[in-house]
Amino acid sequence: MRKFKTESQKLLDLMINSIYTNREIFLRELISNASDAVDKLYFRSLTDSEVQLTKSDLEIAISFDKDARTITVSDTGIGMNADELEKNLGTIAHSGSQEFKDENDFTGTDAADIIGQFGVGFYSSFMVAKKVKVVSRAFGSDEVNIWVSDGVAGYTITKGSDDDKPTHGTDIILLLKDDTDEDDYSEYLSEWKLRELIKRYSNYVRYPIRMEVTKSREVPKPEDADDSYVTQYEDYTEIETINSMIPIWKRRKSEVTDEEYAEFYKSDFHDFEDPQRVVSVHAEGALNYEALLFIPSRPPFDLYSRDYEKGLALYSSNVLIMDKCADLLPDYYNFVRGVVDSSDLTLNISRETLQRNSQLRAIAKKVEKKITTELEKMRDNDREDYELFFDNFGRSIKFGIYQSYGTKADELAPLLMFFSSAQQKYITLAEYLEAMPEDQKDIYYAAGDSIERLRNLPYVRTLQLKGFDVLLCTDDVDEFVFKSMGTWQEKELKNIQTADLDLASEDEKEIATKVAEENKELFEAMKEILGLNISKIEVSATSMEAPARLTAGGPVSLEMERILSMGPDADQIPRAERVLLLNAQHSAFETLKTAFAEGDKKKLRLYTDLLYNQALLVEGLPVEDPITFAEEICKLM
Repeated sequence: MRKFKTESQKLLDLMINSIYTNREIFLRELISNASDAVDKLYFRSLTDSEVQLTKSDLEIAISFDKDARTITVSDTGIGMNADELEKNLGTIAHSGSQEFKDENDFTGTDAADIIGQFGVGFYSSFMVAKKVKVVSRAFGSDEVNIWVSDGVAGYTITKGSDDDKPTHGTDIILLLKDDTDEDDYSEYLSEWKLRELIKRYSNYVRYPIRMEVTKSREVPKPEDADDSYVTQYEDYTEIETINSMIPIWKRRKSEVTDEEYAEFYKSDFHDFEDPQRVVSVHAEGALNYEALLFIPSRPPFDLYSRDYEKGLALYSSNVLIMDKCADLLPDYYNFVRGVVDSSDLTLNISRETLQRNSQLRAIAKKVEKKITTELEKMRDNDREDYELFFDNFGRSIKFGIYQSYGTKADELAPLLMFFSSAQQKYITLAEYLEAMPEDQKDIYYAAGDSIERLRNLPYVRTLQLKGFDVLLCTDDVDEFVFKSMGTWQEKELKNIQTADLDLASEDEKEIATKVAEENKELFEAMKEILGLNISKIEVSATSMEAPARLTAGGPVSLEMERILSMGPDADQIPRAERVLLLNAQHSAFETLKTAFAEGDKKKLRLYTDLLYNQALLVEGLPVEDPITFAEEICKLM
């Protein structure tokens, strides 16, 4: 028995039990090692004329024996002699692959895409195996050497025969651990499980991964069979290539059909609809990577739930590192699905996370820019598609502006769309500005639960009569977005439902002030009737059709109050400072004045309550006492 050269049981235990968080990646690591061994031989065939090989001679084979409880990973790679077995497997954390990369110059060629870096992937096999046997024959050698270890303290290296390994390459044979109440190691002794692990982690390894699989076929119907014959089936086995080898994202977009992209998207990302857009990226330079991005045709049901996980599948040299790398996407593009593959990433020792996030940040920044560019192209060249996209995912983009306190407005606001009261269609902010009359100072918007209700608001109609457009916002985040932005292209974003909206001329303001002074006592009486429901009563300086309307005097608008009231802390939300604006030109105002002048308190209370509740309904707010409101209407009848 030879001791591991580190002579450190703690280090060996770390290799086996602590580096990896998911034991099923043992197969990924062994296949990656096999791929590296095949790569080395293939590279040698390109540089050594004595090595006569073609890619068809190079493969990886997986097999299992349920009775013997073994899994075997075989390759037709370069193999190892006794010294190399001692060096590569007897010395923990010695990487033969990294040494091979250091000794050879691959500049300008992808002939050898070596995966291994740290020399510890092999030891992941001890997470599932109680004994590992490595049978290897170096290319061009007559010797076969066998390395055996239980992963506890040491190993043996003995001579083998042609019967153990008739051709060059390496076989790694795992004797699986016994099952326990907590751990089921036998699950790996099935064709289905091994196939699933290969497809998940190693589907795009460049060499064929072959395995004997069981299939079923119809037995030919006997010639003498009568009408009662029932079709018979039989099982048979054949060698099948499990992996796809060439990743679809490595191919140029011109070489891939829309049907191939759709099939890949639906199978890998579990959607039953084709993607709305496909974005293919091949970046070369300081950082080399490929990306294949998909914009779905519909949002997933849990897109805005706490359980939703964003992220792109991250590959390094065609090997899956992370199913969903959240760092590759900003939250406002959380709906994008796809793959990023880069051999330049500096992975940590387990290959499950990254050592230098600066590389990932650089890729993420470029991916984000590419998505933005693609959305801008869709907005400008395919408006119908873009409106469909925005219906599905515009909320995410809006949240990006709101959650960044407006700092992302420059990048994201050009992607926003809102319904135009004037044009009766969805428009962008740029299109709103383009259509603005010269005498319009601000961008106007109104927020509510439906376009139909908003377009009938008194102030919307008033602004339209002046030739001003109003953006009708029906998403609950819209007002918060505009509040966080404040301005757009030096134009203030103004909510027409707030009291600070100034549309009146100086003459109209003077008249309103005069009417308010003349009816000061009336307003005080009305304020006393409405109590805490109203912060103040004013005369509207701007003409309007309705007898009265409600607006908000502080930072919380009526619509914002409505949205916040639907949250978990509804009893703690700040209320809007409600202002009742009266139309001094309306006949209802004269009725109020007459009732007050005649001292008819009942009639004044009745009309005041009716005006207030009517204004609530117009703003889409609930009437606080609907029974009393109904009775008051009946009194008028």
